[in-house]
Amino acid sequence: MRGPHNILRLIITGATLERTGALKLILDAYQAPWGLRIAAKIIGWPFQWLGYKGDPSMPPATRALSALGPAYIKFGQILSTRPDVVGHDLADQLRVLQDKLPPFPMEEARSMIESELEQSLENVFSEFSLPVAAASIAQVHRAKLVSSGADVAVKVLRPGIERAFQRDIDAFYFAARMVEILAPGARRLRPLEVIAHFEGVVMGELDLRLESSAAGEFATNTEGDAGFQLPKVNWNLSGKNVMTMDWADGIPAVDNESIDAAGLDRHVIGERVLHLFLSHALRDGFFHADMHQGNLKIAYNGDIIAYDFGIMGRIDEYTRRVYAEILYGFIRRDYKRVAEVHFEAGYVPADKDVDEFARALRAVGEPIFGMDATQISMGRVLSHLFAVTEKFGMETRTELILLQRTMVVVEGVARRLHPQVNIWEVAKPVVEGYIKESIGPKALAKDLFKTLRVLARFGPKLPQMAEDLLIRSYNKPDEKLGENGRKLAWLVPTLLIGLAVGYAAAHSF
Repeated sequence: MRGPHNILRLIITGATLERTGALKLILDAYQAPWGLRIAAKIIGWPFQWLGYKGDPSMPPATRALSALGPAYIKFGQILSTRPDVVGHDLADQLRVLQDKLPPFPMEEARSMIESELEQSLENVFSEFSLPVAAASIAQVHRAKLVSSGADVAVKVLRPGIERAFQRDIDAFYFAARMVEILAPGARRLRPLEVIAHFEGVVMGELDLRLESSAAGEFATNTEGDAGFQLPKVNWNLSGKNVMTMDWADGIPAVDNESIDAAGLDRHVIGERVLHLFLSHALRDGFFHADMHQGNLKIAYNGDIIAYDFGIMGRIDEYTRRVYAEILYGFIRRDYKRVAEVHFEAGYVPADKDVDEFARALRAVGEPIFGMDATQISMGRVLSHLFAVTEKFGMETRTELILLQRTMVVVEGVARRLHPQVNIWEVAKPVVEGYIKESIGPKALAKDLFKTLRVLARFGPKLPQMAEDLLIRSYNKPDEKLGENGRKLAWLVPTLLIGLAVGYAAAHSF
């Protein structure tokens, strides 16, 4: 039983936030009401002695989250890109979590690399630096290959990270169960499924072979994208605990002063970040889901360089079309269509009123069009949309959580590059282009062709399948198929003709 352990873990969380002074910062950032402040104080203050001190050289919020472990650090990384949500002071503190955490010793890094590559460090690298970046899951070293002299980045997992991460996730599961028990109204949010989804995504970061594979797929998808670069994976020097890639030369995306000094237009770059993310999500259904400033550089020609592919998002084509239609409806201010899409996709229960839902959506969308670009916030829009969908009984869509979260993060990155970036203006041509390609006659023809290809694979089995069905339906109508078998049998010739046509058509392409 891990119940007592998880209770203790959550108490330690509150105590650590209180002990480091982070609790007040967080409550102030969210403008928490006095009732919540008092409750948080009661939970955290008596147990301060249980809380972690953390690194006293760090700011309070960073100090607390880095002491609590990798899952909390990931949460802090996301908040660091949203100064409009948590305030500039807290966002600046949390930004340290992206790639400036304390590294683990070189001796441990050397041991892990040599064990993974089964050869000494000196045989592979002529130069090997101290850690140049250290985050929650791994740290990165700059090195030079003996074989070619090329500069590379060597990523090494933190020792014991999988066990540490699982400890945090166990506590999150416990908290989710308590929420379901103590707050039945929150069950529509499916907190257990949300935690399971989060666990599955981040567990992918704990096997660098999966990250290497994701980097390769992402590179193939984005090969023709203007203004976008990805470092290449060196498969011969990569494994479960070690990943080697080309070194990416560029300016950190967070360094606005250096970007300006290089003569680059931050407005253009900010729009490009949003444009690329939306293109990857809608066009490919495979996107970088951890696009904070710590994972982006700006090349000296203005290209965006992305790295760290541990968290990637994937959404199926049907969900992409639904999501695009919802965005497109908001952009066109067609709230009735947005409401209809929610009902058609089964996101909102069928017994609700579609017109009433459309009116509620209008209250979310209309204020956007009267705002200055600096006031428009995707985080605020999603918050209002969440409140509306809650009223109409919409359950949390776990397949969209990562997409929505990343959209908020990417907007934060773009807005830090240039505060006047308007996400709706950038999204419009991307969404319109996707709608044109994916919804309409051209898309229908493509879907039919895919269907014919599936049917074609069953072509050789069709005669025997039809014969078995006919024999059972005519000779043994009371067994398994019953009277419905007779009716079904009349459909077989029609089905055969249709499948035969499909088979022939598919092989004619």
